[in-house]
Amino acid sequence: MTEGNFVDYVKIFASSGNGGKGSVHLHREKYITKGGPDGGDGGRGGHVIVRGNENLWTLYHLKFKKHFKAGHGGHGSKSRSTGADGKDVYIDVPLGTIVRDSETDEILFEITENNEEKIICKGGMGGRGNWHFKNSVNQTPRYAQPGIPLEEKRITIELKILADVGLVGFPNAGKSTLLSVITSAKPKIADYEFTTLKPNLGIVEYRDYQSFVMADIPGIIEGAAEGKGLGHYFLRHIERNSILLFMIPADANDIQKQYDILLDELRRYNPEMLDKERFIAISKSDILDDELKAELKEELDNNLPIDYMLISSLTQEGITQLKDKLWQMLNN
Repeated sequence: MTEGNFVDYVKIFASSGNGGKGSVHLHREKYITKGGPDGGDGGRGGHVIVRGNENLWTLYHLKFKKHFKAGHGGHGSKSRSTGADGKDVYIDVPLGTIVRDSETDEILFEITENNEEKIICKGGMGGRGNWHFKNSVNQTPRYAQPGIPLEEKRITIELKILADVGLVGFPNAGKSTLLSVITSAKPKIADYEFTTLKPNLGIVEYRDYQSFVMADIPGIIEGAAEGKGLGHYFLRHIERNSILLFMIPADANDIQKQYDILLDELRRYNPEMLDKERFIAISKSDILDDELKAELKEELDNNLPIDYMLISSLTQEGITQLKDKLWQMLNN
């Protein structure tokens, strides 16, 4: 999936259908000149429905279609015939999608399961035909109900990607390179910060045809929790990951400090993210000789509060062991 095809935020306009009018009709046929009322009910207007689809990974299919209008209900007719219901309209979205009211910013619902359906705009009920209003006083009512009008709503659809492992780190920490090495994903890779501006997803193939999903989240900067840079757009994707894999390069000035800053940004954005399992991968370890690696390990063993592993996407050092570790964490 190319970066331009990953769309995680769209605004759309949804409109349900009007309910059909009830019929005002009096029964007439040969030899029956003054039959009773037999006007049928109007049909229900169509709903606009959001539906979860496990085969979608992005909102790209909604990028160019911003208006969804359901069909109107048919009008009632003679012989108590009910009008046809309006055609429902479905908006398919990936799992992990949040739907907000664009005007109030209120979260309306979340879609987390395949084929889960939620109605955004309800179609108007059809009006009742005149045969409902017949009574002992009024034997031939000449009125019926109009249909209930449609609903309109402007909504915002946000995707929080569902992945087993989310890569967390500062820009240029080697996250995209790792993803390209252990999955078939082809993220943009370059030697400058913020090469990745959209999340990238990849399937990690493990032993015995098993697999798990890894997400490369764009680099976090200090102050992201307050919305600095594109902080909120980046951080929301981390909320849905089962495991957080912190990527810190071996040539960082202070690995412990980088980890603390990243963890603090997550805590300030959403304290619940600290409940997730975490692991640290020290990337770019190929730039260290054996003596420097030994010194670094001694320092990290004394300072880092969680497990870590030295890896190199370039030389494949530690990659198999990293996959083993992540698989073990996922199955615990």
